[in-house]
Amino acid sequence: MSANGTSNGHSRVLKHGVWAPIPTFYDDNEELDLETFKSHVLRLANSGMQPVICGSMGEALHLEHQERVTLFKTAREALDEAGLTDVVLIAGTGSGSTRETVALSKSAAQAGADVVIVIPPGYFAGAMSKEAIKTFFLDVATASPIPVMMYNYPGAAGSIDMDSDLIIDVAKSSPNICGVKLTCGAVGKLTRIAAATAVPEFKKKYPRSSPTTPDFLTMGGFADFLLPTVLASRAGGAIMGLGNIFPKSLNKLMEYSLKKDLAGEDLQKALELQDLASSTDQTFARVGIAGAKWFLKEHEGYPNGRVRRPLLDLDEKVGRALEANEDVKRFREIEKSL
Repeated sequence: MSANGTSNGHSRVLKHGVWAPIPTFYDDNEELDLETFKSHVLRLANSGMQPVICGSMGEALHLEHQERVTLFKTAREALDEAGLTDVVLIAGTGSGSTRETVALSKSAAQAGADVVIVIPPGYFAGAMSKEAIKTFFLDVATASPIPVMMYNYPGAAGSIDMDSDLIIDVAKSSPNICGVKLTCGAVGKLTRIAAATAVPEFKKKYPRSSPTTPDFLTMGGFADFLLPTVLASRAGGAIMGLGNIFPKSLNKLMEYSLKKDLAGEDLQKALELQDLASSTDQTFARVGIAGAKWFLKEHEGYPNGRVRRPLLDLDEKVGRALEANEDVKRFREIEKSL
């Protein structure tokens, strides 16, 4: 394995697509359950859903450095052994300091990741001016041996919310910055960033430095606006927690979104999927990581739904209400039919 997006003679390229932030699975003692983790990564990848390892849903900040590295390496090895050598692996390496973020990024590259995704450090959010945020990303991008994707999620970064001007500035300032994930839910921000970066003029004037990431991609962080943002706003796809539950359906929605001549029956099917994705995304967002794990335990036969403390496992009554939701049930029917 090399650190430039190649393994077994295959080159991988970050393209428009859909990714799921993979949960980190534990046994009853909160130790890593690597067998369930591998099984889940492969189930999703075979359904067209690519993996983000150690993102927010992966409880990254609850993990030790070496645990993250173990997960990166395990995911890449599992994909390669299954013949899924073209699947792009994105690794979450954001930490509280530039130093640790760089160290994790180097470890991720050595473990076989193709891209790292990095959230601004939010503990000292009051001191993180636009200049400080830009410097942080440029320092990480300069030191990282693989491309860096920015991750804008105010809820997990001390309310730091990068605006479109700052994101575009960082993109122009480093050729090793390959994209951004917007979990702020700001569609207007996504449209402005994509309008500035997903055009031939940007690619010509500000080329990316790695063949793994020839284009700067602007990703949504939810399933609830996938179709309109890809179809009409030049989004590169989405990284969405709901991809863990409905991978085939959301991959199908992405396929519809990429059709330039979407119309007729395909348009109606796409709208039906998007409507369900929007309502169901909100439903699962309310139950968080524990809800997703509970659902996988109940409906995919996973060993348990444990989260790592201080998070609490999902209350059984809440889980039963989740699976009884009419839109969730309808979405499950569609998923099973694909």
